[in-house]
Amino acid sequence: MLKNFLSLTYILLSVNLASAADLPRDNDYDYEPPVPGSYSLPVVKAAADGAIFDSNGKSLNLHDLTRGRITILSFIYTRCAAMKACPYTAGVLNQLHLLSVDDPTLAKNMRLVSMSFDPDYDTPQRLAAYSEKFLEEKSGCEWRFATAKSRAELESILVAYGQAVDKRANASDPQGPLYHILRVFLIDREGRIRNIYSSGTLDPRLVVADVKTLLLEEARLSKQ
Repeated sequence: MLKNFLSLTYILLSVNLASAADLPRDNDYDYEPPVPGSYSLPVVKAAADGAIFDSNGKSLNLHDLTRGRITILSFIYTRCAAMKACPYTAGVLNQLHLLSVDDPTLAKNMRLVSMSFDPDYDTPQRLAAYSEKFLEEKSGCEWRFATAKSRAELESILVAYGQAVDKRANASDPQGPLYHILRVFLIDREGRIRNIYSSGTLDPRLVVADVKTLLLEEARLSKQ
C-alpha cells in the first residue's frame, strides 16, 4: 500500500514540481529557488514532543501534528505586530496553504502547524478566531493551530526547539509584549527536523522545494 502511494506521489510530483515557481520574487528573496530533488536535506534531529491543546480545545501531543505528513511548524503568538515575525510567518504559511489548494501533492502530504507560545492569552477560542483569517479556503492541506497545556510544558517545548522568547521591557510595546527570533521547522513524515528557516530564509518557494525534495526522497527510498 505504501509503495503504491509513493509511486503515485512520484507521478504527481513530476506534474507539479514547478507549482511554486509562479510566486513573484521580492527584495528579500531575489533568486531562483533550487529544483526539488537536486539536493538533499540531512536530518537535523528528532522533533520534540509535548502536551498541547488545539484550537478546538482537544488535548493531544505535539507528535500527533509532526508525524504522518511533512510538517511546517511555526512558533507564533497572536498579539505579535512585528512585521518580520509572526505576521510574516502567518503570511508565508497562508501562501503555502493557498498553493496546496491547486496542488494535490501538497494537499495530501503537507501539514501546517502554528504553535502559540502565549498560552495565557492564546486560548483555544482565540486561536480558533485567529485561524478563521486564514482558513477561508476549506480545501488544501491541513493547517492546525495549537498552544501548550501549561507554562512548564511550554518551556520544555521551546527549549527542545531552541525557540527563545522574552518579555519586552514595555508590555505595551506596539510590536507586542513578547520578543522572539523567527524559527520555522521543516519536519519529515517520521518526525525528524530536516530544515530550520529564519527571517532570511523563509521563502515559500524554498519551502515548497524542500517539501517536494522530501517527497522525492521517500519515492526513491521506496524503490530500493
